[in-house]
Amino acid sequence: MNRTCLAVLGSLLLCWPTMAQKNLLQKLMKSRPAAFQQLLDNPGQYDIQIIYTQINRDEKGFPHFKQHSYQLDKNHYYYPASMVKMPIALMAMEKLNKLKIKGLDKYSTMKNGAASSPQTAAETDSTAANGQPSVAHYAKKLFIVSDNDASNRLYEFVGQQALNEGLWAKGYEDVRIVHRLGVPGYDEAANRHTNPVSFYDGEKLRYHQGEVYSKATTDFQLTETQRGKGYYEGDSLIKQPFDFSKKNYFSLQDFHDILQAVIFPEAVPPARRFDLTDDDYRYLYQVMSELPRESQHPKYDHEPDHYVKFFLFGDNKETDRIPPNIRIFNKVGWAYGFLTDVSYIVDFDAGVEFFLAATIHVNADGVFNDDQYEYETVGLPFFGELGRVVYEHEKQRKKKLRADLGRFRIAKYD
Repeated sequence: MNRTCLAVLGSLLLCWPTMAQKNLLQKLMKSRPAAFQQLLDNPGQYDIQIIYTQINRDEKGFPHFKQHSYQLDKNHYYYPASMVKMPIALMAMEKLNKLKIKGLDKYSTMKNGAASSPQTAAETDSTAANGQPSVAHYAKKLFIVSDNDASNRLYEFVGQQALNEGLWAKGYEDVRIVHRLGVPGYDEAANRHTNPVSFYDGEKLRYHQGEVYSKATTDFQLTETQRGKGYYEGDSLIKQPFDFSKKNYFSLQDFHDILQAVIFPEAVPPARRFDLTDDDYRYLYQVMSELPRESQHPKYDHEPDHYVKFFLFGDNKETDRIPPNIRIFNKVGWAYGFLTDVSYIVDFDAGVEFFLAATIHVNADGVFNDDQYEYETVGLPFFGELGRVVYEHEKQRKKKLRADLGRFRIAKYD
């Protein structure tokens, strides 16, 4: 065999894992053409990226992972929307732990002040059982119903520079979190300034942090940051592409890996873990999987079970309930026609567990801010069907050992 043939063979061998990864997800989607054929035939229109990670347990129950992907590209821009709330919550909990101040924890009263315009203060929270805001309560709200204000208050505590540099230091490098969500009046400069924050144990001040300015540099070599053919600014249609180059960004792979580090911290390198306590993990498992109707403070029983659970159930009817044997530990985001979900999905009865992450863009008219996005007709059916086809594959997949999922049976709700 000559050197050219050897080189070609070597290239094929190096590419084989990637080819195999793509082929499995393509095979699963092609098995249901009614659901996926249109999407597969128009990859440029929908910007789909998918990660599916199988979990295999060894004799000691230790998890081992095998990742499959479809069109995964860390340099291809998509808007993560509320997905950024997950790492914000994790970094807020970690910051509290690193302060190592007696009497200060995630349940401590947290009061955000206002030092400069357009900042606003937040010193009470009527949705909490005790009427007081805290890192724990904000984390609960941002996971169960993706509350914007809750995430913004934690962003203000962590600080823009510390947030980004802290994630980069853990190896999550394809990250840019540079603005608050869903609140008017903040330009790029204002988002660099974060509010003063104080923590109390009863009436006693435990920690105070003044206004912080971020010097973080977050430029990336991303493609497709100029999107569409127009956008609305108020009532005016601007006939030029919408510019995402200064908006938040987070690769799907990093989201997947962060969730993996939370669900299985023992199975990832120490440098990539978050500095969390055992109680932090238990609390996160509760609020990441808790359904709106299961929460008493705040009460969210007006929201359907699938409100922030896209996989398997995203296209359910409003009155449908997610069966109790299935729990989904996840975070979703949706805005500007972009839909994203990163989940750890468990079926306690079947002993099934797997990670699934995906993003899709549904904006057929190419115009942003016109509220004409195909969330209900294309996006959520895609997530529901993708979750179901992977779930059915998992149920049929042969495993050496049935998983012990006891630590994820979170029975305590408030």
